[in-house]
Amino acid sequence: MIRSSRILPALLLAAGMAVAPILAPPPAYAADEASADGIAEKYAALLERDYVYPETGKRYAAAIRAGIAAGRYKALSGPALGEAIDADVNAVAPDGHLRLRAPETAGAPAATAPGSAAPVRRPPKVPVEQAGWIAPGIAFVRFNVFPMDAAVTAQAEKFMADHADAKAIIFDIRTHNGGGLDQMDVIFPWLFAEPTRLVTMATRASVDARGGSPIDGLASMRLVKGDAGMVAREHWATPNADTRLRDAKIYVLTSGATASAAEHFSLAMKHTGRGVLVGAPTAGANHFGTGEDLGGGYGAFIPVGRTYDPKTGKDWEGDGVQPDIAVAPADALVRVLTDLGVAPAEAKTLSDAHMPSWPMERRRPKPKG
Repeated sequence: MIRSSRILPALLLAAGMAVAPILAPPPAYAADEASADGIAEKYAALLERDYVYPETGKRYAAAIRAGIAAGRYKALSGPALGEAIDADVNAVAPDGHLRLRAPETAGAPAATAPGSAAPVRRPPKVPVEQAGWIAPGIAFVRFNVFPMDAAVTAQAEKFMADHADAKAIIFDIRTHNGGGLDQMDVIFPWLFAEPTRLVTMATRASVDARGGSPIDGLASMRLVKGDAGMVAREHWATPNADTRLRDAKIYVLTSGATASAAEHFSLAMKHTGRGVLVGAPTAGANHFGTGEDLGGGYGAFIPVGRTYDPKTGKDWEGDGVQPDIAVAPADALVRVLTDLGVAPAEAKTLSDAHMPSWPMERRRPKPKG
């Protein structure tokens, strides 16, 4: 039985978070274990075989193979090789998940802020932060990722149970970079009064046929008729027996860093009308898939499917999920709290105390050249 945990390494790859074993840096560069051209060819072959849109996958593969033939990769290693291949791929057609993960240079300095020589230091990115009551009757929780972790799933379920008397719940996903369905599947049953179709997820049929779909076998997924060449499944919310949160107001804080599975969560709330999205358009990283080891410490995310609004058939690739109330992400919590009746000064104080420590901007691929 395939579990949603198969989605996780791929989405964390795309988010730039470390995942073992795919991203574990080797003691030496790939040149010592696999040639740059060999890594590039393996990536090309995987994109050609499995990419969600077959014709685009062929074009990606052709661009990489042209780079091999021109000798663009042969002398490169580490991040430079990843950046060169990424530039060739994104020049064909940008994809919010396509990024070749490379081993970092040993002893490389930490990233620094523009105009500053001091390294940027942030606390470790944990899945769940600041879960609790933010104001009387108003619950708040920040999710930074939906991981393959039963303890985090239990934490999400406990948060919902502990705050089942809330008049409003605020889900802060402004710094949420992706993951799987496990936490969503323990949150949604509290929020809906009847079985509700959330989104549709379609996997390339050739991938699904050989057991490569990361969503096959999940209890919350229902197989439906889809487009030619794709296997479609709908994600459904099935209510639990506790009715206390059925009428609670639900707010979702979004930003340009809200990516992948977090965008799935956003679209589910928006499309069903169950939640109000407040902030900025999300990252526009739609495609789900699996992580692949290319050798030499390199890893790649191979998008094998897309998630979309079942009513319109549209996904959010490139555009993001649009907020219902557009405000600067840093001001989103103030807006929600004041809408819920919190005095402006207090709302600002609470917002400052619950400001994410990670960036809330969309990361753009580097332009070729």
